[in-house]
Amino acid sequence: MPIGLELWLFGVALGTSMLGGVLGMASGIFIVPVLTMFGRVDIHTAIGASLVSVIACSCGSAAPFLKERLTNIRLAILLETATTSGALCGVFLAGLIPTHYLYLLFAVILLLSAQQMLARRKDPEGSSSIQRLPLGMTLMYGAGLISALLGIGSGVLKIPAMDTALRLPIKVSSATSNFMIGVTAAASAAAYFARGEIVTSVAAPIALGSVAGAVLGAHILMNVPNEKLRLMFIGILGLLAAQMLLAAFGINLIGPRS
Repeated sequence: MPIGLELWLFGVALGTSMLGGVLGMASGIFIVPVLTMFGRVDIHTAIGASLVSVIACSCGSAAPFLKERLTNIRLAILLETATTSGALCGVFLAGLIPTHYLYLLFAVILLLSAQQMLARRKDPEGSSSIQRLPLGMTLMYGAGLISALLGIGSGVLKIPAMDTALRLPIKVSSATSNFMIGVTAAASAAAYFARGEIVTSVAAPIALGSVAGAVLGAHILMNVPNEKLRLMFIGILGLLAAQMLLAAFGINLIGPRS
């Protein structure tokens, strides 16, 4: 592989993983469209590289988040059981519901999540003030279900669920989501590896850039005021909701997602 292409892949992973690390979202929602549209990478290869990127992001940001006591590991493990259960149900339901209805439903959910996050302007102190856990588990199940049906990362739904239902501080939600997406991606990556869809020449520079981006993203997250972080995430929700509404009517501006 040409050195220039390797550097480009490294740079793409660095930027997308830094943004994903700050927001607590899987970088695949950014990196797959970039690889497929601008790098002309096969969609399956792009998704495989994206999963490697997500695992690298989760590992790279783990140490800073744990050091600052932002990641709630016990909560993450508990919520992951609900998300995984929802994802398994989504796999069985895939194909039964028309895709454009799912896109429309997802857009509505994103807009409602953005509205709830915008209405909630103050964070509680600390990371132990967990409220309404049954509601949080239900929302996590729904996040896993919808992510499996649409083939996207569920981090974009996990953070609003933790923020609005469990009443966690936005930084704790982002750090805990970062931990959870690594666990989820590890299971998916094994299947892609078995099918030979993780191409080393693509995944290797992606992984290196992702680790560096995740570390930078973690430091940015810890230094960005909660209010700015919340507004940034609300902006991302709005953009994704607009894209989903267009996709519901057959218009796709940025290509496939992971």
